[in-house]
Amino acid sequence: MSAKTQTLSLTGRIGARTVAGLMALVVGSILVFGVGLANSQTLHDAAHDSRHSYGFPCH
Repeated sequence: MSAKTQTLSLTGRIGARTVAGLMALVVGSILVFGVGLANSQTLHDAAHDSRHSYGFPCH
């Protein structure tokens, strides 16, 4: 039996890292600004200290 190995080229690895980085940026932005701009009092209370530590005004 012979084992087949598959390796990604340098451009394939860079492309995969770029996509992963962009997805992390999108998800992080949604979390920070979604909670930061929420009108719900519960979300506001839950994220209040985090907002101030990031310098995000909420008042």
